[in-house]
Amino acid sequence: MLSDEQRADQLGQATQEKLRQYVARIERLEAEKAELAADVREVYAEIKTFGLDPKIIRKVVSLRKKDANERAEEEALLDMYLEVVGES
Repeated sequence: MLSDEQRADQLGQATQEKLRQYVARIERLEAEKAELAADVREVYAEIKTFGLDPKIIRKVVSLRKKDANERAEEEALLDMYLEVVGES
């Protein structure tokens, strides 16, 4: 079985450097993602203090990501499923 040092030697210097760059890039992106998530949470907190329902706003944002056909299909399926379980 190879030691960690032997494995590192097998990768080659260029590959090791590329690996370090990829890991650093991923770490930067993860940090940015965490900052953005915090910003989004702040906006939803503002929404709540303004008297709006954050849960409904999340639904609006989700629906706006979909095209009209996709939304219509989902709504039709939802209606059908609710009818089957006796909720309509």
